[in-house]
Amino acid sequence: MPTHVVTTEDLMIFKAELIDELKEVLAQTHPPSQQWLRSAEVRERLNISAATLQTLRINGHLPYSKIGGMLFYPQAGIERVLEENLMNASNPAIR
Repeated sequence: MPTHVVTTEDLMIFKAELIDELKEVLAQTHPPSQQWLRSAEVRERLNISAATLQTLRINGHLPYSKIGGMLFYPQAGIERVLEENLMNASNPAIR
């Protein structure tokens, strides 16, 4: 069996290729993590009061998750609610 000499340069090239392949695999198998917002961030983005946010939550208009005493809202869920309630001349939403 012939002997192969592996140089430091060979190992560096292998390392770079391996890292690139791992990045590709991880990007395909793990979707980007969902961003969760706290109540204050939601109120600021929607320009609403704490009471209005509570009403939206109680009525089931905004999805949320409660951990301990903290409330978290998925950004994607908030965007979906805004899009569903988008008002324009051709598609008036419930007021």
